[in-house]
Amino acid sequence: MEYHLQSGPHTVYALQYHFVTVTKYRADILTDERLERVAEVAHEIADGFEADIKSVDGGADHVHILFTTKPTTELTKFINSLKGVTSRRIRKEYPEVKDHLEDAFWQPGYFLATTGQVIIDVLMNYVADQ
Repeated sequence: MEYHLQSGPHTVYALQYHFVTVTKYRADILTDERLERVAEVAHEIADGFEADIKSVDGGADHVHILFTTKPTTELTKFINSLKGVTSRRIRKEYPEVKDHLEDAFWQPGYFLATTGQVIIDVLMNYVADQ
């Protein structure tokens, strides 16, 4: 099994996560263009948290993001930023989505899992095939 180990002062780690969130009311509003924009914004946000986005994919009503982080990353703040900033940007840049939503773009909840014993490349292939 292959791990992509990272290191910092006095630490060696391999922290890989799979994040999934769905649109409010599971509305089919994530076109390829909007999903690409979500990916661009996610990369911008990740830079501020020293996270590394490995893959962004999804469907018309959900998004999968595979990412790695440092042990010091505050995951709750990172996830809240991902959801909040992408929501604001998409609603501002694509005002027509408001026809399908009220005041939120994403459902309040989300799924987050460590990738455990599965290497990130296997997960990226799985997400790409969904």
